[in-house]
Amino acid sequence: MSTTKKDPVVVVFQLTGANDYLNTIIPYTDPHYRDARPRVGISEDQVLPIDDQLAFNPNMGPVKDLYDQGKIAVIHGIGYENSPRSHFRSMDIWHTCEPDKVGTEGWAGKVIRDLDPTGENVLKGINFGQGLPRALALRGVPVTSVSNLESYGIMSDVPGLSADRDKLLDRFARMYAPAVGTGATMDYLGQTGRDALRGADILKVAPEKYSSTVEYADTPIARNLKSIAQVYLADMGTQLFYTAHGSFDTHFNQPPMHQKLWIDCSRAISDFFQDLDEHGAGDNLIMVLFTEFGRRVRDNGTGTDHGAGGVAFVIGNQVKGGMYSEYPSLKPEDLQQGDLAPNYDFRGFYATVVDKWLGLDPAPIVGGNFEQLDFV
Repeated sequence: MSTTKKDPVVVVFQLTGANDYLNTIIPYTDPHYRDARPRVGISEDQVLPIDDQLAFNPNMGPVKDLYDQGKIAVIHGIGYENSPRSHFRSMDIWHTCEPDKVGTEGWAGKVIRDLDPTGENVLKGINFGQGLPRALALRGVPVTSVSNLESYGIMSDVPGLSADRDKLLDRFARMYAPAVGTGATMDYLGQTGRDALRGADILKVAPEKYSSTVEYADTPIARNLKSIAQVYLADMGTQLFYTAHGSFDTHFNQPPMHQKLWIDCSRAISDFFQDLDEHGAGDNLIMVLFTEFGRRVRDNGTGTDHGAGGVAFVIGNQVKGGMYSEYPSLKPEDLQQGDLAPNYDFRGFYATVVDKWLGLDPAPIVGGNFEQLDFV
């Protein structure tokens, strides 16, 4: 738990499309890495060394700086057994914590429910991006999803409509009323619509209250993290933020694609935490980064295909920085179908955040008891 009096907050950052573990935290002195990656391997003179074995990707300089400050935990070999190597199925597993069946309840939705059992605050959980991630979907749990914070206040800036706004919103709200009581799906849609209206009115003030000297880049992920900072600093009671960036699905032309992805992500992450520090508001928030699986050890000539074991990160002032779990072996005889073998169950990763940071019982949320780590 955070040592401050404010409620603990989590930002979940999804690296959509399967980020390449081997070219993110690089085993740059391992000959097996060099042998397996003649085309997409990153040369030893380019990497950002952590020690004499591992290094950060050369485009992760701002992240490496945070690591050097002791603010980043790197979780090696994360995943689960029998990876299907399918984006859709793997994301389902990460989102529902159900590797053995198709789950219907999002783990983050369960977190929001436990943080706010009566659903009083429709902004307890917010997604920034298109659609609603399955991790947040849970019947009866209000979640606000915002694609653009600046324009989210419904009809607030439409010329000629501001005077009639209350009447129009009342009409709009009544459009949802007939849906209630006609079945589970329609109930869910009706409640979601009304919650969206409530959230829009509250959220519109966040940009107005915000002031910062940090200049975020003009990229989608930077805009999303800036929006998260604005809402977080406006103190609206949100405890779980969710956002995503990608695609990290680098089957071909990987070097320039992966480079751009990490340049954008690293800059956005650095600016976000600089923003919080400027406001003295960084002590009760952590950010967790995950991806659905790693990529194949051997390159395919221009890129890498779907793999298994991956890497996750936790970032924040209260994080006990360093390396957790073990980097899976790259020896050919230790690989699983040509992939790094996962050696740490992702549900233990979630459980650590849920238990040690948010102070909730993790077992009902992640579906059992799994090994926790000591990064918070």
